[in-house]
Amino acid sequence: MAKKSKGNRIQVILECTEHKDSGQAGTSRYITTKNRKNTPERLEIKKFNPILRRYTVHKEIK
Repeated sequence: MAKKSKGNRIQVILECTEHKDSGQAGTSRYITTKNRKNTPERLEIKKFNPILRRYTVHKEIK
């Protein structure tokens, strides 16, 4: 059975901002973890978008 996490580390989903504006089908999403105590604001990281074939800004959703 899965163990409940009591720490500050949580899973977040990063979604490409440029992909939505381009109008192409599909989405570029990544799953990562962050420490809620050290970074309470939303993450914003440059990641590779395989559909656009370049590095783009991915922002945290939800």
